[in-house]
Amino acid sequence: MLLAAAAFIVAVWLLTRPKPVDVVVHATGRGTVESTVINTRAGVVEACQRTKLSTITGGRIDYLGAKEGDRVVAGQVLMRLWQGDLHASQSVAQARLASARQRQLESCALADQAEKEAKRQEELVKSNYVSPNAAEKYRAEADSRSASCASAAAEVETAKRQLESIDTDLDRTVIVAPFDGTIAKINGELGEISTPSPTGIAMPPAIDLINDSCLYVRAPMDEVDAPRIQPGQPVRISVEAIKGQHFTGKVRRIAPYITAVEKQARTVDVDIDFDDGEGIRQLLVGYSVDVEIVLVSRINVLRIPSGALRAGNKVLLLDDGIVVERAVTPGIANWEYTEVVAGIDAGERIITSFTQVGLEPGVRARASPAKNGGGQS
Repeated sequence: MLLAAAAFIVAVWLLTRPKPVDVVVHATGRGTVESTVINTRAGVVEACQRTKLSTITGGRIDYLGAKEGDRVVAGQVLMRLWQGDLHASQSVAQARLASARQRQLESCALADQAEKEAKRQEELVKSNYVSPNAAEKYRAEADSRSASCASAAAEVETAKRQLESIDTDLDRTVIVAPFDGTIAKINGELGEISTPSPTGIAMPPAIDLINDSCLYVRAPMDEVDAPRIQPGQPVRISVEAIKGQHFTGKVRRIAPYITAVEKQARTVDVDIDFDDGEGIRQLLVGYSVDVEIVLVSRINVLRIPSGALRAGNKVLLLDDGIVVERAVTPGIANWEYTEVVAGIDAGERIITSFTQVGLEPGVRARASPAKNGGGQS
């Protein structure tokens, strides 16, 4: 009878006791953990050299030396305005310069001759062949001719400066490529009027020239992350337009000021150089990108899924079918993994699911399904 009663009691207890809670577990292991930050808004692929060109003066477009998409070389004429009036003024200035030079030759030749005669008369005075008054007359004539020669030389210099001024005005009507690059945009057609930007008024540039042989990324990062970002830190770059392909780079520059696009969006611009100059030739200037800057990287450390860490730096473990709570000391972390400095050992099964009803320390649980992703990576 006693055995039957004991068996009955055990059967009732087995039938009425709470069923084990199904949980998802993760076997802790060692691997790499990185502390990273990401951009708050989309970054942009930029060209190392990009210039928006316009003529200094306005006028009618008379010549276009390239089309949008053309590759050009430094010194190539890209646009020229009508120069008919300036060329006419240039011809007049050249004629004036030629005339001034001729007058200089004549005046200086006469001055040289007069100087020689004055000296000859002064020698004759010493020999008492002529009177001092006569010699003084020749000296005055020589000085006058010398002054005329100097005046003629000054007229030549003035004519040169006038011609140079017209050459400068001609340069104002021409756009020349300052470096090798690709024409991104031309605002204007032959015969249209090109107008430079007045002071304080933004006008579209006549030509947008980019050097796409050198590219970098500019990404806005949250201001609270700025103190942790340093030049040389590695970066992973993903391009919105190229799915599944990633690029690597390094932080080159952190802007020395904060940009406030909105009251709630205060960011600092970070410039990032690509590691592979050849591999980025497929990229276009203006592509939107996301970046992940690696602040600290630690390899072969004990780690757990970051989602398993609960308030107060505590975790739930499945130990011999019982849920156990354990306090841990976390290290660096990212959205995927958190380093554990102390509190658990490799191989322990940590619970990563918390939505089950009745899940708390001390209850029975079973792994369903069991997962293992904590090995070395």
